[in-house]
Amino acid sequence: MAAEVERLQAEARTCVVVAVDGEARGVLGIADTLKEGSAEAVAQLHHLGLQVVMLTGDNRRTAEAIAAQVGLDRIVAEVLPADKAAQVKQLQSESRLVAMVGDGINDAPALAQADVGIALGTGTDVAMETADVTLMRGDLRAVPQALALSRATMRTIKQNLFWAFFYNIILVPVAAGALYPLTWAPAALRQLHPVLAAFAMASSSITVVSNSLRLRRARIM
Repeated sequence: MAAEVERLQAEARTCVVVAVDGEARGVLGIADTLKEGSAEAVAQLHHLGLQVVMLTGDNRRTAEAIAAQVGLDRIVAEVLPADKAAQVKQLQSESRLVAMVGDGINDAPALAQADVGIALGTGTDVAMETADVTLMRGDLRAVPQALALSRATMRTIKQNLFWAFFYNIILVPVAAGALYPLTWAPAALRQLHPVLAAFAMASSSITVVSNSLRLRRARIM
C-alpha cells in the first residue's frame, strides 16, 4: 500500500487511507483539477520577468507534481492557512515585491500583507474586500493581463508627464518675456500672443489625451 500511496502522490493526489478495525484496507487519491489556463498563465508571468511561487497546504510530493505540470519556480508546501501571511512576509524580507493571488477566506491575511493583493472575481467576499485588485473573472490568465496593462498604464503616465513638462518648460519662459530682448525674433514670440498661448495649451492637452487613448489598442498578452 505504501507504493500505491507514493504513486498517487506523484500524480498530485492527496491520499486518504481507509482502515477497518485499525487495519489499513484501502487508499483514496483525491485531487483538485488544475484551473484551465494555469500553465499558460504561469508562462505569461515568466514572459513578464516574474517568478511564480505556490503556497499550498498539500504535502510536498503533491505540490511538486503540480509544479511540474504548470512550470512553477518555487513551492512552499504544507502551509497552514494562518501561515500564508508569514510566508509572504518572508518573501518580502528577501527584498522582493510580492503580488499575492487568492480567492479564499484563508487567503485574506496574505492578500493584505502582500505589496499587491489580487483576488479572483469568483472568490469569497472577504478576499475581494481585502485585495487591492479584483479581477472580474476566475481565469488565472487575467493575472498577467492585468499586470501587463498596469505596466502599459504606468509607461503612458510617465510619457504624459514628460510632454506636460516639456510644453511648460519651453513656453512658460517665453510667456514671461525671455525672448523679449531678441529684437530679431517675431513679435508674436517676443510678447507671446494670447492666440499662440491658447494653441500651445490645446496642443499639450491633445498630445496627452491622444497618447492615453493608445492604451485602447495596447496589446495585452
